[in-house]
Amino acid sequence: MGSAAVRRTSQSYVRPVAATPPGALELSIIDRVVGLRHLVRSLHVFDAQGGAGGRQGRPSSPSPARVVREALGKALVDYYPFAGRLVDGAGGPVSARVECTGEGVWFVEAAADCSLEEAGRLDQYPFVIPEDDLLPNAAPGVEPLDLPLMVQVTEFTCGSFVVGLVSCHAMADGLGAAQFINAVGDYARGLPKPRVSPAWARDVVPNPPKLSSAPAPFPRMFQFRHHAVDLSLDSINRAKSQFLQATGQRCSSFDVAVAKVWQARTRSLRLADPSTRVSVCFFANTRHLVPGGGGAGFYGNCFYPVTVSAESGAVEGADLAGVVAMIRDAKARLPAEFAQWAAGELVEKDPYELTFSYESLFVSDWTRLGFLDADYGWGTPLQVIPFTYHPAMPIAIISAPPAPKAGARIMTRCVEEESLPEFSEEMKAFQK
Repeated sequence: MGSAAVRRTSQSYVRPVAATPPGALELSIIDRVVGLRHLVRSLHVFDAQGGAGGRQGRPSSPSPARVVREALGKALVDYYPFAGRLVDGAGGPVSARVECTGEGVWFVEAAADCSLEEAGRLDQYPFVIPEDDLLPNAAPGVEPLDLPLMVQVTEFTCGSFVVGLVSCHAMADGLGAAQFINAVGDYARGLPKPRVSPAWARDVVPNPPKLSSAPAPFPRMFQFRHHAVDLSLDSINRAKSQFLQATGQRCSSFDVAVAKVWQARTRSLRLADPSTRVSVCFFANTRHLVPGGGGAGFYGNCFYPVTVSAESGAVEGADLAGVVAMIRDAKARLPAEFAQWAAGELVEKDPYELTFSYESLFVSDWTRLGFLDADYGWGTPLQVIPFTYHPAMPIAIISAPPAPKAGARIMTRCVEEESLPEFSEEMKAFQK
């Protein structure tokens, strides 16, 4: 099937089903990082036959769109800030807050004219259905960045469905957004309340004095090409064994994936000077480093950018175990660096003010956020497909391959056309 069409059949706001507290809520200093005032888009693919969990869907149930819509209205009572609006303060985005207006989440119902199977199960990019058709269109008359969340549920002729989410990162990090989506799933399955009670608790996030940092230069825009590759579980385990033999230490699948994509990209850039500094940056959850951590229900931004920097020649020439060791050394420094930041002692540069260059790579890990646990009554998703891309930001996203495959899927937009063939070959070589 060459193409498929999606028709949006209904669009409106879903408001909390009961009264919620009015007023303004202050965001944390991390929430208010200007770079986080951007939209994160993702597709969550559910199989009518029970999804990744193997459980059969409801044989005679309301439509998935109706189930999700009703559950969303209930979840917004508990998570009422999601029904509000992000508003800039007197200082602009750096003083943004949430106005709890109860206006609701923008919700779109849609229908595809094919089955999920005919759409290739959204397994190969570019999809039979463009991702923009599966994501909610903008609400009229509202700045999209002011809406904490927008949702579209697209139903396929086979009964399968895709939940398309567009969320503002300033409201929640990946763990927090997944916590809310799981609460919607809890209500959809008939639970009387979410399994995790929400906690705003933004005041537990450290609020150090503003660090002195020069404004980042206007970023260069790139023509990044999309590339995706699945790393088999066997190849990941083989790399783990090699690292254990070389160092006597264990490493994670995340360590292996980051090391491989960073080395492959560095080699593909063919930088003329081997002393050129290259870096990889990933975002580590720091809830365990915050006193109290906001409790189990905290859903704000609580992470720290961990950066690894080295000469390009060292990254290119090392064996994979050597690059994994660089990643692990940076992770080991996290507690001390976060404590320094919290105390206002990192005065050279604010670590949250990211600098984008072609020699940098940013990695986002979606495998353990919790989106893969969301269940609206038809089982957990076959796959979750993130689209957190920007033309100034070379990025790789680690996600899970579609069920029942094991291993890791790495989706990238981090090299331009001239580097793509070599980057692809370097990634394929990992499987041999």
